[in-house]
Amino acid sequence: MHRSRNAIFSAACVLTTLFIGRVSAQTDPFAPAVTARLAQATMREYLELLSIPNDAIVPADIQKNTDWLERAFQQRGFITRQLANNGKPMLYAEWPKKLAGAKTVLYYMHLDGQPVVPAEWSQPNPWLPVVKQRDAVGQWHITSTEKLFAEPLDPELRVFARAASDDKGPIMMFLAAFDGLKAAGLDPAINVKVLLDSEEEKGSPSIPAVVKANKALLQADAIVIHDGPRHASERPTLIFGNRGVARVTLTVFGPRAPLHSGHYGNYVPNPAMRLAALLASMKDDDGRVTVAGYYERIQLSEAEKNILAATGEDETAIRKRVGIARAERVGATLQESIQYPSLNVRGMAAASIGDKASNIVPDKAIAEFDLRTTPEAPPEYLFGLIEAHVKKQGYTLIKDAPIEAERATHDKLAMLTLASGGRAMRTPLDAPLGQWAYGVLKREAQAGVEPVRIRMMGGSVPTDRLVEVLEAPFVILPLVNGDNNQHTYDENMRVGHYVDGIRTILGLLRTPLGP
Repeated sequence: MHRSRNAIFSAACVLTTLFIGRVSAQTDPFAPAVTARLAQATMREYLELLSIPNDAIVPADIQKNTDWLERAFQQRGFITRQLANNGKPMLYAEWPKKLAGAKTVLYYMHLDGQPVVPAEWSQPNPWLPVVKQRDAVGQWHITSTEKLFAEPLDPELRVFARAASDDKGPIMMFLAAFDGLKAAGLDPAINVKVLLDSEEEKGSPSIPAVVKANKALLQADAIVIHDGPRHASERPTLIFGNRGVARVTLTVFGPRAPLHSGHYGNYVPNPAMRLAALLASMKDDDGRVTVAGYYERIQLSEAEKNILAATGEDETAIRKRVGIARAERVGATLQESIQYPSLNVRGMAAASIGDKASNIVPDKAIAEFDLRTTPEAPPEYLFGLIEAHVKKQGYTLIKDAPIEAERATHDKLAMLTLASGGRAMRTPLDAPLGQWAYGVLKREAQAGVEPVRIRMMGGSVPTDRLVEVLEAPFVILPLVNGDNNQHTYDENMRVGHYVDGIRTILGLLRTPLGP
């Protein structure tokens, strides 16, 4: 890890050429044994990259990562440009050899990472990668880094470090795939562009401005996002969309100031009780939102329901894992449920509890929601429905704390506000981009393994800001192990997934994208 950057890359190129040469007579120049060697040839670079801290709030570290990756792409023949972003540049890379008539695919990944709390990690430093293996009872132990270069490569080894999987692992897989193409004397069957975000872990606040400023440079026929983990089954996974998120705050007002509950209880309405009743009116005992029209725009075809069911999730095991006896009845399964917009109370407050509590009737009570939205039910639409529902319960909605005239005139006063958030995006399951990616996954999967297709994942990612500006369809193609601990301590990358990811990317690069 202390060798020079150029020396590491030169050695990798020599090893890659030798490895490909061993199997040049095979029908498939990228058989599993070859992709394993491609992985090994990039491991020292991978470990070096992981040793550069990449917390998105530290511009100097982001700059170091961008510089490092720019050199890595340039050494493989890419044309690169750092895209200005208030001291935290994004990196653009483009494969210079253009194939006439071929589609252009923009690959989106991110070079920043989550912050760390070193004391929580089971290693000396989260920014100094270590290799671990499990013992007979399933406990992880640090082992020699040199095991990454032994033959045959043990797929169960794992590299532990911040950003090992989210998202430096996929970036290095991508670079390794181009090493393989070069060594085999091949070029991509598509035109390739790359965008590495520098603030994804902060919600990509700068993506709209950066993409708009560089729209012509980034223009593509399709977008492939390599981020997130595979499905819990660890089967190859293809995601066609994601829900959006919006924050709503509901405040129910009571008396002008907190009042003594002995003097005024049973006389002054308690806003906490009123808020509780109002919230209870928004959902039934099955967990279905009772706000009129909340689900009516969502229509799932039988084909879509079949694909959702084909994820094969064990609903009993899910309930056991999360510790519930019965799931809500929005959909028949977890996957079907997250195709609908949600209304989740993420927090409530009214006065105090415990040692800080006083015997009072509080002056107000507040609830915050996160609304998970869909393309058919965007934030403004859902907010309008909630607003109508609150009014139907007898409330007068005001824009600020109530004035005396409002207090004297209206029994029930509330304030409802909508904060901005990410919008939902989805590519049709039968779109050419989806068929292309699914075909590659199915071809590259182990015999008898059916890839998982997820119509729309529950979490929110900043696809809206990228897709809306470029007006291109997208898919999310996760490559890393589902148990990678991203965003928390002991983040890791399973070596077998690193190898499989290289093969998947090679499959995409070598397959023309249809009309």
